[in-house]
Amino acid sequence: MNRALCCCTAVVAMLCFQPGIASAVSAPELYVSPDGDDSQAGTRDHPIRTLQHARDLVRLNNQQMQADFVVYLASGTYRLPEPLVLEPKDSGTGGHNVVFKALPGPRPIISGGVPVTGWKLSDAARNIWSAPAPAALKNMRQLYVDSVRKPRTAGRAPVQLTQTEDGYKAASDVMSHWRNPQDIEFVYTGGDSIWGERSTGMGGWTEPRCPVANIEGTTIRMAQPCWNNSTRRVMLPPSLPFNRPANLVGPATLQGKQPAYIENVFEFLGTLGQWYFDRTQRMIYYVTAPGEDVLKEDVEAPILETLVAGNGQPENPVHNIVFSGLQFSYATWLFPNSGEGFSEIQANYLVTGEDGYSAQGLDSLVPNGKEPFGGWTKSAGNVSFRYDHDIQFLNDAFVHLGAAGLDLGNGSQSDLVEGCIFTDTSGCGLELGDVTLPQAGDAQVTRDNRILNNHVFNIGAEFHGAIGICVGYAQRTTIQYNQIDHVPYSGISIGWGGWLDKIRKPGLANNSQNNVIANNHIFNHMLLLSDGGGIYNQGLTGPTLADGEKIIGNFIHDQFGSGHGIYTDNGSGLVTIKSNVFYHPNHDNWAAPRADFRDGKNGKERIPFAVEDNYWQGNSYTSQGGLVVRGNHIITELEQAPAKILKDAGPRPEFNAMLKEQFGKPTAPEPPRRVVAAPGNGCALVSWNPSIFDSGAPVESYTITSSAGDKATISALEFQKLGYVKVGGLSNGVNYTFSVCARNANSLSVSSLPSRPITLNSQSIQPPGAPQVKSARIHDGRASICFSGPLSNGGSPVIAYKFLIEPGHRQFELTGRTALTLDGRHATYFPVDDLKNGTAYTCAVSAVNVAGEGASAQAPIVGLNEE
Repeated sequence: MNRALCCCTAVVAMLCFQPGIASAVSAPELYVSPDGDDSQAGTRDHPIRTLQHARDLVRLNNQQMQADFVVYLASGTYRLPEPLVLEPKDSGTGGHNVVFKALPGPRPIISGGVPVTGWKLSDAARNIWSAPAPAALKNMRQLYVDSVRKPRTAGRAPVQLTQTEDGYKAASDVMSHWRNPQDIEFVYTGGDSIWGERSTGMGGWTEPRCPVANIEGTTIRMAQPCWNNSTRRVMLPPSLPFNRPANLVGPATLQGKQPAYIENVFEFLGTLGQWYFDRTQRMIYYVTAPGEDVLKEDVEAPILETLVAGNGQPENPVHNIVFSGLQFSYATWLFPNSGEGFSEIQANYLVTGEDGYSAQGLDSLVPNGKEPFGGWTKSAGNVSFRYDHDIQFLNDAFVHLGAAGLDLGNGSQSDLVEGCIFTDTSGCGLELGDVTLPQAGDAQVTRDNRILNNHVFNIGAEFHGAIGICVGYAQRTTIQYNQIDHVPYSGISIGWGGWLDKIRKPGLANNSQNNVIANNHIFNHMLLLSDGGGIYNQGLTGPTLADGEKIIGNFIHDQFGSGHGIYTDNGSGLVTIKSNVFYHPNHDNWAAPRADFRDGKNGKERIPFAVEDNYWQGNSYTSQGGLVVRGNHIITELEQAPAKILKDAGPRPEFNAMLKEQFGKPTAPEPPRRVVAAPGNGCALVSWNPSIFDSGAPVESYTITSSAGDKATISALEFQKLGYVKVGGLSNGVNYTFSVCARNANSLSVSSLPSRPITLNSQSIQPPGAPQVKSARIHDGRASICFSGPLSNGGSPVIAYKFLIEPGHRQFELTGRTALTLDGRHATYFPVDDLKNGTAYTCAVSAVNVAGEGASAQAPIVGLNEE
């Protein structure tokens, strides 16, 4: 008999029968501790050491389970030498579960990292320390010091770059002298184009990343296939009367041409808290922050790319396994380091492969296109299951991870994720399903999964197009009572394949149906990117409205980037949107009803929606055909929304403790991003995207510093109100850049990357032109004014909008990010209250810049008729 079998036989013999009760059967148990020994019996007093050994012991004794088999994990760190792979033979049987459960005390940490030791001060002048790379470390994208993620070196391009067919031509050869050019990464951030900071991604919702292949003199060649997949996405053939890229999602090439910034450059070392890995020398460099001592602190480098993998097959799933009270940490994802890079198309899905730009996901739209339409590559998860049933994650934490936290892929059925925390993940928090099997068969379909009472925050720390909870094609999913906050892009995304409506076709046929998104609390989202929403839907959601998607009772507020509170994007339909509360959206609450091209329809009718009993700042849509819009309410303050909807949104009270749980020592916020300045006469306007990570201590203030040393400070509340700072006392004819630091109760962050340079001048500035009023409607004593920005800003950014309501000469003002990002194409809503039904009102709307208030646009306020 081998040792494992002998050991497990002793365990079962010892634990299956309670002492003194001859025939009573108790649950089999196994105990694991980082201080244990795999030669021991696995009892409480003699625990084993490794999870792999625990799996093997369970595997030998799980064929005729009469109760759950519980593997108890003591506190401590379990460093995995390889991923813990679970197969169908590791499943529970007889309706019982195999349970990996934490004992009382601090969470056991399932780690794929190794400690970095042997630090020496290598550059005292710049406070740069170095340490030899651990033997198992091949490459890296993350480094953690005392459980706090530290950023790689980053900076603006030092010279002008001109895009070429295979990369760039630089204005000088300075970059050719940089160390290890093949490890340098160009980053193209989307987001709102504001003033001089343009959106450089493949759409405002994306942030592609492409590695450099080599630099010779002034010639920069980018890595393939990332470069082709990001700059040569093929157009529809001339036989189709649509001048669009064949993927139908975004542009054919990188929008801004120039990278927003460059990452992983040795010569950028110098900013506190940043690091660089020299693969050639196998040396890690780190610039310590004040108070840090790398000789004493725990420095972790992730090695593994997968911590736990559940690999079932469609006809033989892995099933009935539970993880309870555990922490999954310190795994990486090195795919973006390859020539594939990170050619994002949406929601951390990627265009990949040598023919990705010309074939992947393009189906019959182009010659040799690959099925299905939209079948792009999902980013990885550090904990992943596929073809699985009845897997549960209960009160777990997915923290300090280099990919998505948890990926429940195709064929995931009847899984439960409840009470879990997702934070400090490089990618999405939780991924469910995929987009490669729109018509999956019974064994392959993703269905009947529940995502309840979780806290998702500060995800997408590296891949900023990440989603808090991202669902592909799925059936009967319940996403309820979750809190999602402080995320760079959308809170929840569900569905796929609807972009076909851009060429007058219905969204891709799929088997999605009866998904429910209810009672979630979503706020402080889209802090970096744009064109998303608190809840985002793509494509058809069911065969009929009755079994389509239900979005009910959600509370969505304080959206930073422009988009929609609930965004039913291309091809969406058969959705019920009911009893939700929206507050402080940017730009609007819900958009948009879609044309119906199903069953040969010509798009003149709306595809069915039911939009009822919502509380929001306004809406311009009315019932038409299958579109029903009724019973909705304009609010100007949260107190006007039903208290029950607000109370019922977010985790239930028994899960409130997890909302306060933090990981890592208290630290400063991360610095703001996308700092931008607009020149004036002896002054500059400065704006930025706020910090996403705040270490659990909200940002209290920001400090702005010019390249000449001029400083200004603004409170976080004032910045939220205004969206910018005016820095005066500057000199005309001088070039300036500006950087911003964020302060919380812990300390002050390092400076942001500098803004692009501006030159102040005394050029005459005129007030802006008149805005465009789309509609003004009154209902129950409150009015909603729908308007878009002026066609001319007078030579200086619009910083506010003013409203005058007559009779009564009532005046209002809109400031903040919505005012700064509003343009002539998009519209937003401004509500006013204390009006009297039956009174003939008019509204006048004007825009404001530093020169003053411009001409107004006027419109009557008419009664709201939703039917």
